[in-house]
Amino acid sequence: MPEFDPNDVNTARTVLFFLAGWAVGLLMLNLISHMIINAGFLMPNFRGEEIPVGLGVIILISCVTVLAMSVIFLSPGLKEKSSVFLLTLALFTCLGLMDDFWGDAKCKGLAAHMKSLLTGNPTTGSLKALAGGMAALYISARSSAGPLLFIPVDAVIIALSVNAINLLDLRPGRAGKGFLFIIILVFIAFPLRQDILFASMAAGSLLAYLPLDLKSRAMMGDSGANALGSVLGLTAVWIFDLKLKIFYLAALVLLHVVAERSSLTTIISSNRLLDYLDRLGRNKKTP
Repeated sequence: MPEFDPNDVNTARTVLFFLAGWAVGLLMLNLISHMIINAGFLMPNFRGEEIPVGLGVIILISCVTVLAMSVIFLSPGLKEKSSVFLLTLALFTCLGLMDDFWGDAKCKGLAAHMKSLLTGNPTTGSLKALAGGMAALYISARSSAGPLLFIPVDAVIIALSVNAINLLDLRPGRAGKGFLFIIILVFIAFPLRQDILFASMAAGSLLAYLPLDLKSRAMMGDSGANALGSVLGLTAVWIFDLKLKIFYLAALVLLHVVAERSSLTTIISSNRLLDYLDRLGRNKKTP
């Protein structure tokens, strides 16, 4: 008889959670979309068509559903991490929904939101940054296994990961493809980690939704971008060692500096490879 290999179990479980996230996402997609449409929560796309906004909540709903059906089969360590994962996902999805409902589109960029707060005119973006920072600090305190110094480092990683996906969410499918690209790299680098199944599940639910986004038939909103960013940040906190965390954090800081000083869309469109990847899967008429 062949020897039992626990690594095969880890890989199979990661694939299974990806497929479960995708399947539940597909089942929930029309239901949630119709609910948002019936509530009148719509915004015009580039063609002037009114489309549902905030459909990114499907990521949270799909992940909750999959874990509710599977948590009894997880090891005690993964059960504890599933609680942290769902708490993180719920907190940042709710903060994103707040911005989707009440956000002021006139105020752009993290620096502008914080300046508005300091001058006595708080925006949903500034409140989201403050509440998100506190949430990231709490989550990192629960998740960090190293010295106390790891807690603020991990908190900044989570907070900036959330905002990084928000920065990408300016064109159909861009935020989703950016998330999938990074997560695939993590899968390749750390294929045998048990806790990677949580990111795999979120990636599956995203893949169920992404075609609508690429066709400009729905917007994930900050609720979806926040959810993806929080999964990305928490995955980095759990999986990366200190050197890789510092490298990842430096990349996040660089992205934010560039985004504050210039347009990411202009940078992407001026590079042939980035522009091709950015437009991949979109309708040709979509900007």
